[in-house]
Amino acid sequence: MLEEKSKKLTLLVGATPNPSRFAYFAAGKFMEQGIDFIPIGIKKGQVFGNEILDIRSRPELSNIHTITLYLGEQNQEEWIDYLLSLKPKRIIFNPGAENFEFMRKAQKMGIEAINACNLVMLRTGQF
Repeated sequence: MLEEKSKKLTLLVGATPNPSRFAYFAAGKFMEQGIDFIPIGIKKGQVFGNEILDIRSRPELSNIHTITLYLGEQNQEEWIDYLLSLKPKRIIFNPGAENFEFMRKAQKMGIEAINACNLVMLRTGQF
């Protein structure tokens, strides 16, 4: 099971080194469950030993299975085209990150787009 999960390389958008934020907590759960993840955002620092990539540089990434969003809709617009260009298999819009237009664009490209809580999915084995 862990071997299968580790194949789901996850881009954690809105990563932060602040331990009081849900994105940080999600990174910890990824570590616990052996899920490979790449933290990306505008905050500098590390999350569980992984350097947070600067989303403003739009790094070239490949083999992204899942994008999990911890950015409110008002902060997503600038990154939508970049994130879609990574061609993930799915995008999880965590509570507070719901965005109908972004979801529609993703679904039009054949990307699974769901409003869900990443943490609940991990806890219940639905990730």
